[in-house]
Amino acid sequence: MSAERSLDDELTAAVIPDAPTEEVRTGPLKRDLVAGLEKGLAVIEAFDQERPRLTISEVAGRTGLTRAAARRYLLTLTHLGFVSQDRKMFALTPKVLRLGQSYMHSARLPRIIEPELHKLAYAMKEASSAGVLDGNDVICISATSAGRVVSPTLQPGTRVPAYCTANGRVLLAAQSQADVDAFIARQELNALTPHTITHPERLRIEIARARAQGYALIDQELEQGLRSVSVPLKNYKGDTVAAMAISVHASRMSMEQMVEHCLPPLLQAQAHLRMLL
Repeated sequence: MSAERSLDDELTAAVIPDAPTEEVRTGPLKRDLVAGLEKGLAVIEAFDQERPRLTISEVAGRTGLTRAAARRYLLTLTHLGFVSQDRKMFALTPKVLRLGQSYMHSARLPRIIEPELHKLAYAMKEASSAGVLDGNDVICISATSAGRVVSPTLQPGTRVPAYCTANGRVLLAAQSQADVDAFIARQELNALTPHTITHPERLRIEIARARAQGYALIDQELEQGLRSVSVPLKNYKGDTVAAMAISVHASRMSMEQMVEHCLPPLLQAQAHLRMLL
């Protein structure tokens, strides 16, 4: 118990924010950006699992566009086949999946990770997945169920919050403390289950724990009954480029069994992939 308290004390000390430093950020000049493309993509991103069908006014409210501009973008996307219209309601069509498929087919990262995921999943007879950080979320870039129906979130292309997922925690652990603090400041920590960590300081400690241990363990924070353990995937330079997890139903493994049985093969896969990334 004292050893555990000592680790918590060390982690708490490790997450005290550093004094603010002035940072110069560079990016493309505004004149080089195509505002129309930016707004069109914002309209597509306005649709989500909670609101799959939207009116023009709702799209305008979600994107900050005027109602007239939102209408034009929706009609253009409808003409191109990315959006369908049913009277006043608009919805995305399956054609939008082509955008994600273009990434999956062209990106090197999923192609390298996928064979290792398959080996891992079928050796463990449990679901495995890999994800990358995108803003406040983790996007699944590859997944294998190995015949286990564990969670609908374990599919390529799905987006889940980073703060309450194993892959998210190890990816956040790879960030600087300033970036972690900025993430926590802007992220709404909703209780998705009774187990979800929603206190900012506790989340800081858990991210620091993942950084110190080299892995993250999540107990039913995203979904009731879903446990996951994740490790960062690093390239030959030592940069974290993705995260890989094994997920099980809570009825099949305790947290201790997750560390004992799932972590070693994850670490082996991590070492093998480092030579390829």
